[in-house]
Amino acid sequence: MENKYNLKSPAVKRLMKEAAELRDPTEHYHAQPLEDNLFEWHFSVRGPPDSDFDGGVYHGRIVLPPEYPMKPPSIILLTPNGRFEVGKKICLSISGHHPETWQPSWSIRTALIAIIGFMPTKGEGAIGSLDYTPEERKALAKKSQDFCCEACGCSMRSALLALTPNSNPSAEDHKAKELAQQINFKEESSSSRQASESGGAESEPSTPTQEDTSTSAGQEASEEPRAEQAEASPATGIDGPQPPAAPIVGRPLSPRQRRAQQHSQQGQRDGREPASRPVFAPTPRQPQDGSRAGSVALIVVLTLALAALIFRRIYLAHEYKFDYEL
Repeated sequence: MENKYNLKSPAVKRLMKEAAELRDPTEHYHAQPLEDNLFEWHFSVRGPPDSDFDGGVYHGRIVLPPEYPMKPPSIILLTPNGRFEVGKKICLSISGHHPETWQPSWSIRTALIAIIGFMPTKGEGAIGSLDYTPEERKALAKKSQDFCCEACGCSMRSALLALTPNSNPSAEDHKAKELAQQINFKEESSSSRQASESGGAESEPSTPTQEDTSTSAGQEASEEPRAEQAEASPATGIDGPQPPAAPIVGRPLSPRQRRAQQHSQQGQRDGREPASRPVFAPTPRQPQDGSRAGSVALIVVLTLALAALIFRRIYLAHEYKFDYEL
């Protein structure tokens, strides 16, 4: 395997070091890479004592990215256990589902201890989590001893060292519980953040409030006289609001035009436009007329100057001719 990979790669160096550290199994966990793939590891962990998983030995896969340890691994359980789904990537802050919470200082050993400590916790609907009854989990724990991995050929009966009275699992259990509490806190933080976001989305009223109703009613009321005035206004070809047209002599006004006219007259008496429509000042045309007058004056001046040049040219030509004849 050393000839297959670039030994200068940080990921290869790290994995080779961890493989040497985890070469010998312990009473609680063991992990080694496959013979033909350094980035896929198979592991075995013992169920935590005094839990529904006590007496069980569980097998799984760890798939590491080429950017390891800068990116987290993916963890997949292969033994039915009642806590994690079989053959599906589990969702932990130490797994590939949460790269934002991964720390490069963590290792495969850390992941194994985290799995042991995290098994007795509640799934709470996380990806790849299950919430079996204690009876079902205890039955699966006894059955897990018969599991044998087809990929690596590891048997759960001989995967780990046997527990002895002289063994002291309290240190490993203490590390596992501390790490599980840390990971659980991060999971609860992300869950609470998602719950708050979903709660905020659900808290938005689906029915219009009193303020929205009054606002929409005011808009509808303001649009009605505007539409009436638009119909009463003649088509002048100029965009923008137009004042209501004067009634045509000999043609009776419709009720809608009469209401629009009364509404406009009432606004003029109050010294302002109707409240339903904004006030627009007429477009000033003086700057345009001034610029046009300036253009005309400039053209006249240029014309006079050109005529003066022409007359001067003619005068000079005649004067030269007179001198020549003399």
